[in-house]
Amino acid sequence: MSYIEVNYPTDKKEFYEMLKEQLQLYIGEETNQTAILANVSSVIAQAFPEANWVGFYLVDGEELVLGPFQGKPAVSRIGYGCGVCGTALKEKHSQVVEEVSCFPGHIACDCNTHAEIVIPLLDKENGNIWGVLDMDSVIPGYFTEEDRIGLEQAVELL
Repeated sequence: MSYIEVNYPTDKKEFYEMLKEQLQLYIGEETNQTAILANVSSVIAQAFPEANWVGFYLVDGEELVLGPFQGKPAVSRIGYGCGVCGTALKEKHSQVVEEVSCFPGHIACDCNTHAEIVIPLLDKENGNIWGVLDMDSVIPGYFTEEDRIGLEQAVELL
């Protein structure tokens, strides 16, 4: 399937409805996790033009390991409880950070990043976290509670 440019609505409810439709199109009947996460990171990156990094970290024992992403090279492994991603894993809930320089223990991959949102990915059968969706932006306060809710609902497709 070739990518067709999508004009996302400015209304957040409509935006997330369209995003979920787009994600479902690219997930389709695919069963390979790498293929799914690669396309999902690309679709989300296209939907958020002010995001400078969109990708996944996957649980590997007691740490997170880099998965498919869109953006500059990133840290390969993040310890349990370290940085925004490791905190989301430890606390088992999403993190919305307006200014990463104010987040204790933030792991800087791109010095231009200001805002970050991290959404845990839950196993539907047992509720365990198997990874996180991580998004960065150069704009302070770019991600909102509406984004948290919308992205939490979107990743339920995974």
